[in-house]
Amino acid sequence: MKHLAAYLLLGLGGNTSPSADDVKGVLSSVGIEADDERLDKLIGELEGKNLQDLIAEGSTKLASVPSGGGGGAAAPTTSTGGGAAPTEEKVPEKPVEPEEDSDEDMGLGLFD
Repeated sequence: MKHLAAYLLLGLGGNTSPSADDVKGVLSSVGIEADDERLDKLIGELEGKNLQDLIAEGSTKLASVPSGGGGGAAAPTTSTGGGAAPTEEKVPEKPVEPEEDSDEDMGLGLFD
């Protein structure tokens, strides 16, 4: 990821075809050592490709990935007609008791 991030930063800065040395320069400027094997693979895969096209293609792929949060689908119900609707059983809620935090055993207080 760090190699890709540096590559994209160079692209945003106007370098349309960053080299491995360019990426190494960005990473070394923030104290990160580049992995030559991974960097060469990344450069080889991105060489000659337009970054904007790749980002647009990736965005369309990500749009089809479920991101959760939608909950489950409702179960289908069948009606045999004429029957009374089932009643829901109410479960009494237990009150939540807050835990008491104590710092007396540590010898520290907020306003000591």
